[in-house]
Amino acid sequence: MTRLAGKVAIVTGGSRDIGRAVCVKLASEGANVVVNYFNSEEDAEATLAAISKAGGGAAITVKGDMTKAADVAALIDASREAFGDAIHILVNVTGGLVERRTIEEMDEEFFNYVMQLNTTSTFLATKAVVPHMPEGGAIVNLASQAGRDGGGPGASAYAASKGAVMTFTRGMAKELGPRGIRVNALCPGMIATTFHDRFTKDEARQNTANATPLRRQGRAEETADAVVYLASDEASFITGANVDINGGLAFS
Repeated sequence: MTRLAGKVAIVTGGSRDIGRAVCVKLASEGANVVVNYFNSEEDAEATLAAISKAGGGAAITVKGDMTKAADVAALIDASREAFGDAIHILVNVTGGLVERRTIEEMDEEFFNYVMQLNTTSTFLATKAVVPHMPEGGAIVNLASQAGRDGGGPGASAYAASKGAVMTFTRGMAKELGPRGIRVNALCPGMIATTFHDRFTKDEARQNTANATPLRRQGRAEETADAVVYLASDEASFITGANVDINGGLAFS
């Protein structure tokens, strides 16, 4: 019996990298998965193909900008139309660094955009899903090691937004706990994804891997395994946790 049979899961930002791995893992454990994407329909279709190949639950894709309340509402409507009224799992993956900018290079518009992308998206999806989440539901947010340590060069806005996600996670755990809903977050370190392909130099990635006790970068699938654990009944007494997944690079 798969761990998530009969459950419905929404994954924001589910079309590539960690999001795709999460979608595939959730479906392989029996969940019906709603894959949100925004930029690339091709990536979303590739995620559907990966789910189909792995087997398990059904899946649909829904385009939408998770910083816009109307798009989030449309995502919820699509989930309910496809899989019924209840939404048992929400995984907030949507986010990004956008660009590395120092304080001198940042303006108010850029700072606000990064906060909206990472923090407001998490708030909007959570607010929209909670009315449809029964007792035993679970929310897993994707924060970052940057939320703990301030991030690398030019990543202060990103780090601040992910720190906010961590604090929001704790607040929601307290607020939603009496309803039987658990809220946790993961704080990934150096995971081998297109995020670091774009924003981190190869030399810096190798240096970080060498400094990690396990002497390597993490894999998106390892992050997905942790997400599914936190979403499952196996983690039924874990809530309000910001779980490090960084190979021992930093401890909290």
